[in-house]
Amino acid sequence: MNPVGELLRVEDVYLDLDVQDKTQLLRHVATLLSRRHGLSEAQVLESLISREQLGSTGLGHGVAIPHARMPQCYAAAGVFVRTKVPIDFDAPDHKPVSLVLGLIVPKQATERHLRILATAATMFGDGGFRGKLRTCTDAAAVTDLFAIWTDAATPNGSPIGEAPGMSGGNNSRG
Repeated sequence: MNPVGELLRVEDVYLDLDVQDKTQLLRHVATLLSRRHGLSEAQVLESLISREQLGSTGLGHGVAIPHARMPQCYAAAGVFVRTKVPIDFDAPDHKPVSLVLGLIVPKQATERHLRILATAATMFGDGGFRGKLRTCTDAAAVTDLFAIWTDAATPNGSPIGEAPGMSGGNNSRG
């Protein structure tokens, strides 16, 4: 399994989160990540904001990957959030964001952190993958989609297989 798929559990996925702006979103991401690790929400939020001040973690195409390395963190953790409505995130393409992968990793985990970020950037660079994330109807479908993704599964940007709980096409149940 890829390093992002290894991180996400069903409990780490939040669909249609109602937030109004980037600050509110980062607060929610910090809350979710701090609960997962038993860390201080304030420390996680401060780390995410500090990283964001270096430059936006918005990738473009409606995606952001707010992330931070933290000395208090002992293992990598991630949460996936799909916002109810897209929000401004200072992305390079100036498009609002609705797909968010929040990450924290141990301060010393530089190589692992870079592998996770590289994999996530490649995943989110695939329009078919982004489209499927936008139509997943439940958290299990999202974790399945992350788990089954491989570079080889999307040659030349072709769509990857459907995960259970996906809507769309003739297989949609409404």
